[in-house]
Amino acid sequence: MSGHSKWATIKRAKGKTDAARGKAFTKIGREIAVAVKQGGGNPALNSKLRDIIAKAKALNIPNDNISRSIKKAGGEVNSINYDTVIYEGYGPGGIAVIVETLTDNKNRTAADVRHIFDKFGGAMGTNGCVSYLFKTKGVMIVEKTAGSDDDALMLLALECGAEDFSVSDGAYEITCKPEDFSAVREALEQKGITFLQNGIEKIPLDTVDVADPEKFLKMLNMFDDNDDVQEVAHNALLPETDGEE
Repeated sequence: MSGHSKWATIKRAKGKTDAARGKAFTKIGREIAVAVKQGGGNPALNSKLRDIIAKAKALNIPNDNISRSIKKAGGEVNSINYDTVIYEGYGPGGIAVIVETLTDNKNRTAADVRHIFDKFGGAMGTNGCVSYLFKTKGVMIVEKTAGSDDDALMLLALECGAEDFSVSDGAYEITCKPEDFSAVREALEQKGITFLQNGIEKIPLDTVDVADPEKFLKMLNMFDDNDDVQEVAHNALLPETDGEE
């Protein structure tokens, strides 16, 4: 597997404040709303909704909150009008950045994303300007504990349909084709595997050093603070840090 590892990011996420966790729930709520509108509120019949529920549980969002969001989305299905818009650009030092959003106001979101790029010395580009530097994969992160058996988990992951498996930074990273993600995730869950993080992600084909990591992390945090921004992918090689940025 490439050197893509989320463990440093996850360690930062574990130390997030209640306010930050609340913001994560706001973002998940939008994903739930879109999934319910597209496929209904019954997770048994809506694989996309099942994926989002699994993602929410990995973020330690309570089941009651998830259920309320599904019920709310079902009652407001005709008024939900979120659009998926993806922006591409360059962070400080020319780092490739892809910003995925769910928005009910494209003009507002485009202005916000452009402002963040500009504020940190980057620039928003045109569609396709950096996406060729990434591949899309289903990604599942499992914590490596004292009793973990690397080989056994690798064999189990491959048997469940995973494409690749790696161990780094105290965690296992399991990847698969995006179209196989739901099936692989559910198969692993049925075997008792729990995830620190799971979802469809854009993974850089290669990573590059960052001249000013602190500046770049501030840009990522500002994107994270924007309610419209769902995910940010980049090809920066960042140093590991403990605690929240």
